[in-house]
Amino acid sequence: MFINSFRRAFMPAVFLLISLSPLTAQNSFKSKYNNSSVYTGIEVGSKGVKMSVIEIGKNAQLSGAFNILKDTSINTDFISFSQPTFKATLNGLFNLYLAATGVYHIPSKNIFTVVSSGVKIQADKDDKASWIKTLIDSFRLKINEPNRQVEVVNVQKEAMLSHLGIVPEKRRYTTFLFDIGSGNTKGGFFPDGTLDNFKLFQLTWGTKSVANATEKRCGDDNSLENFNRQLYRVLYGAENSEIIYAVNSSGAYMLSDNIAVSGGIAWAVATLLHPELVDNSIIPVTYNDVLKFSEKLYENYDAFAPDFLAGNINIPSEKEAALKEVKRVEDVFDQKSMMAGTGLLLKVMRQFESAFATKQFFLVKNGQVGWVSAYVDQTMSK
Repeated sequence: MFINSFRRAFMPAVFLLISLSPLTAQNSFKSKYNNSSVYTGIEVGSKGVKMSVIEIGKNAQLSGAFNILKDTSINTDFISFSQPTFKATLNGLFNLYLAATGVYHIPSKNIFTVVSSGVKIQADKDDKASWIKTLIDSFRLKINEPNRQVEVVNVQKEAMLSHLGIVPEKRRYTTFLFDIGSGNTKGGFFPDGTLDNFKLFQLTWGTKSVANATEKRCGDDNSLENFNRQLYRVLYGAENSEIIYAVNSSGAYMLSDNIAVSGGIAWAVATLLHPELVDNSIIPVTYNDVLKFSEKLYENYDAFAPDFLAGNINIPSEKEAALKEVKRVEDVFDQKSMMAGTGLLLKVMRQFESAFATKQFFLVKNGQVGWVSAYVDQTMSK
């Protein structure tokens, strides 16, 4: 029941149905609904640039009638703040915008461009805030839209919108959501049973920042064994200096029955754990499921090869879909980044593991859809 309602949770954006133009990408995409609308969200994240194109059907908030038309990303490692990664990020942002307008025929007014909180946090850490401004100005110049809004979203707003976009209304006040990004982790919950107060949860650690910190500790020894050893030390430090305190001070343990996890690593873990459930956007897991998965990542990574994972799927169409999705995971995460992200995921999950209280864990594969839909909803409703 929770999973079914969870799948319908991506549709807070009821106002989009009257604000956005009818689906115009008929030649580029196979539309699923009649009288549908489409919008695009392009986000500059810590690891790269992501684009989601989404079709929204009639009465979507009630029926869950939405369809992901396109979901793609370009890895550019913007938070390295080097000239090559800056150029790659600018080109990625420009090319995805060009694809949205030119290939998929999305009107410019229906394309929303943002810079994630993870980028802002890392830029502030490294005293590189000017790089973000230069990126935005360069993008506006490149697309010849001097007044285009490119919001640098703060962590409070990003976390709240994620919750509003992902968690169904009937579970809104009993669910703690956290999103593991590349540069940081953010999330939270509504502790008072109303939307007036959102309790923010945040960590300065994300998949990429954990991997980067581990690589720095490795020195000249790039072996997997040394990476695993240094990863343990990085995560141990993060757990004791930040994670335990952040979870305890949030109050989420006592007030939340359901723990939902979104972000790239949640999608990757869910996909590799259950490739046969490629069409399921929500995957229930236990702490032990993820722990065993993490151990196998290090000890037997070949077990996650696409052909091996899809070997037990007998229906050709389902096998093809699983192969394609697993290969997508491989394109985004290598073995070490998978180990880093999964390790961070486990450290947070561990704080909710108890013999005396049952918590349900859910991995949300397409959480970015909820984030974008809630953002567009608020923007269009102003």
